[in-house]
Amino acid sequence: MKIAFIGTGVMGTGIINNFLKKGNQVTVYNRTKAHAQRVLDQGAVWADSPEEAVKNKEFVFTMVGYPRDVEEIYFGEKGIFKQAKTGQILIDMTTSTPTLAEKIAKKGQEKNIAVLDAPVSGGDVGARDGKLTIMVGGDKKAYETSLPLFDQISKKVNYFGPAGKGQHAKMANQIMIAATMLGMAEWMTYAKSAGLDLQETLDTLSAGGADNWSMDNYAPRVLKGDFKPGFYAKHILKDLRIALDEAKKMNLKLPAAELAEKSYAELAEEKNLGDLGTQAIVKLWEQWS
Repeated sequence: MKIAFIGTGVMGTGIINNFLKKGNQVTVYNRTKAHAQRVLDQGAVWADSPEEAVKNKEFVFTMVGYPRDVEEIYFGEKGIFKQAKTGQILIDMTTSTPTLAEKIAKKGQEKNIAVLDAPVSGGDVGARDGKLTIMVGGDKKAYETSLPLFDQISKKVNYFGPAGKGQHAKMANQIMIAATMLGMAEWMTYAKSAGLDLQETLDTLSAGGADNWSMDNYAPRVLKGDFKPGFYAKHILKDLRIALDEAKKMNLKLPAAELAEKSYAELAEEKNLGDLGTQAIVKLWEQWS
């Protein structure tokens, strides 16, 4: 397949490399070219703008940081919609707002271009190993056409309905992840303060009812002093704020998500540690600072 992929961050790099390994032709664009070097070294081709990247491509994937970045990439002066043509499928994998997903889909309908919102879960390891979970909303026929590519990068993919539904599913995911990250930070802090052997405690908890994805993937990194981002703390904060905004529209109160948002806001904005991984939440306690 001929693919354009816009965004070569931690997650995008893993996905692009898997597409390349499967024999696809991948053209990439990133705001900073140096950050794309790892995929260029693997055979990806560079484009100087999103507009240039999408020329003559069957599929266009985007995966950037924030909704404002998505807006610029699709609607900007050199954006995707300046070049996208009927027959192409546009797939935004950024965790963004359902409202923006609907806006992109509406523009796609006006130009007779299929659009999907397809955020993912699985972190840097899932992206690297091709074992992501993909949550999809948008054009059903486009989803079915895209399944062979989704299968190259995921272990699980689900279609949830019209535009925006994939983003809503991702919000549900992030609400759960944020709560488990707080639980991980608190048990580790408690165990450390109580003088327990942390590796032994981790091995024990992982074998029982306390086991969860966050603990399995991030507690070992904390024990090694590894706070590099598999997923940025500043991005989980962004996601939680989207989720809480959507919850407000539905007249829902989510106290655990609110606590997680406050905690990650303290980490990212007050302590200025947003460029660390989500596991850095332990740094809110002096035992880990």
